[in-house]
Amino acid sequence: MAGLIINIGKFKLKNPVMMASGTFGYAEEFKDFIDLRKIGAVVTKTITLKPRQGNLMPRTCETPQGMLNSIGLENPGIESFIRDKLPILKKIRVPLIVSIASEGNAQEFIALARRLDKFKEVAAVELNISCPNIKINRSPSHQATRPQNQKLIAQDPRATYNLVRAARKNTKKVLITKLTPNVTDIVEIARAAKEAGSDAVSLINTLNAMSIDVDTRKSKIAAITAGLSGPAIRPVAIRMVWEVYRKVKIPIVGIGGIVDTHSALEFFIAGASAIAVGTGNFINPKASIEIIDGIKKYLIRNKIRSIKNIVGSLKI
Repeated sequence: MAGLIINIGKFKLKNPVMMASGTFGYAEEFKDFIDLRKIGAVVTKTITLKPRQGNLMPRTCETPQGMLNSIGLENPGIESFIRDKLPILKKIRVPLIVSIASEGNAQEFIALARRLDKFKEVAAVELNISCPNIKINRSPSHQATRPQNQKLIAQDPRATYNLVRAARKNTKKVLITKLTPNVTDIVEIARAAKEAGSDAVSLINTLNAMSIDVDTRKSKIAAITAGLSGPAIRPVAIRMVWEVYRKVKIPIVGIGGIVDTHSALEFFIAGASAIAVGTGNFINPKASIEIIDGIKKYLIRNKIRSIKNIVGSLKI
């Protein structure tokens, strides 16, 4: 029997296949396609303190081997989530990871972490510090500056440390910090998250990108730039997982272009303890279930007792 159980801190999953934030809604949207109880864990759409309408349309477009999105963290806010979404998610009986964010305000992260700490059905919290809508100011005066003088929290080691540390002090839940690939050195950011108390990191969020309509000479996205996801970013994600695995002792959730068993296995071999299916859900709503079955067959075929035995097994 192939062993699929994995641990992220005190958080145990029956298998290492999760649903990534943002592409799986609140799980209910996929109940007609798959048996939700078979999934290792569900990561919700990112929740903020107050409701957000998101960015202007158009905010998605297809690209070769991927897609662009600039949704803008559209969500109903934490109180509506707790009232309307959490009871539904609780019925699925699958470990629940709630993704949270703010627009660079640590106090909002603290408030969200504290609010969710009260609910035993929430197994873990994902700190989304890598969405393009979350900015911090580079200016020492902290006064308003031009957009080019802003960056993501996850692009700054000190800001990452301070934010994760603040969240860690305000929740007993397992903390997973989601990082951006739009950095020079992913290792220093992952190390900052670990030192601040994060139990795991998610690698990677979307790559900054854009696409132009040559007839109108306008961006295909109203916000001009957007996040690139899908198979096109997988090689970047795998490389970053490998780099962090080699230099930082922290569990990694691999994300980025996972669409089938082969692409999932690449992440495990590079060093991921678990993986999350994102854009792959749009390509094939049953991808996660097929990946779980495929991993089992791979382990049995290769006479490997546990998924843990292939994590970080890249031969050099």
